Amino acid sequence: MTALRDKVAVVTGASRGIGKGIALALGEAGATVYLTGRTTGDGDRTIDTTARLVTENGGDGRAIQCDHFIDEQIGAVFEQVRSEAGRIDLLVNNVYKIPDPPAWGGGFWNHPLQIWDDQVGIGLRAHYVASWYAAPLLFEAGPGGAILNISSAGGQGYAFSCSYGTGKAGLDRLTADMAIELRPKGIAAIALYPGAVSTEFIIDAAKQQGMDLTNAQTPLFVGRCAAALLASDKLMERTGTIQWVEDLGEEFDVFDENGQRPPRQRERDGS
Repeated sequence: MTALRDKVAVVTGASRGIGKGIALALGEAGATVYLTGRTTGDGDRTIDTTARLVTENGGDGRAIQCDHFIDEQIGAVFEQVRSEAGRIDLLVNNVYKIPDPPAWGGGFWNHPLQIWDDQVGIGLRAHYVASWYAAPLLFEAGPGGAILNISSAGGQGYAFSCSYGTGKAGLDRLTADMAIELRPKGIAAIALYPGAVSTEFIIDAAKQQGMDLTNAQTPLFVGRCAAALLASDKLMERTGTIQWVEDLGEEFDVFDENGQRPPRQRERDGS
């Protein structure tokens, strides 16, 4: 598949997890993929390894180290892209920081204040900052580009903690309002809802807690659904909307690396 052969994409937070899956899938589609993260080197959870795999998959992977807590480093990412590519066709805002320890359950008063900065600072503010820097480069590419914000059903109902849900709900609203402001430029803004995904973090937790991941989406499945969406010719018809990975998998006939399509995780009425 080379549907994105001439496209330039930026994927934030792509050393592992969903970001890595999306970067690899964009590589399969032939895109040049700039990918960010803090971890470098030859390990299996680094941006350098992801970039290499993107290239091996048929794209052009380019790793840029970035701490998305620091605005200036985010700005430097897009300055490098400007210097090397001159434009951006696709921005995937994925970067996210899981608090350590994770904020699962209990009341907000039980969690350190830092989790707000982890989950809303990185999970929301950093996406706004990246989009702000990316906008002029998206405009250079002209109509047909897109910002894809990786959100979750936590934006619509309680999940994990109130700071988590606040960040996701804010990201959904950010997407909807960006869509309004970007429409005259012909640039789409879309929120993506994966289901339960077998990221490295979840796999590690499953080993400790005996979780069953049989029906989980893989990061590459999420990525292939995202790539199929971004390669479609009717992006503007979806701007401002939430797109569920499971729906995209069926619509675009997507399968994961095991030749499987994970079962639906919600009812068809959208509940």
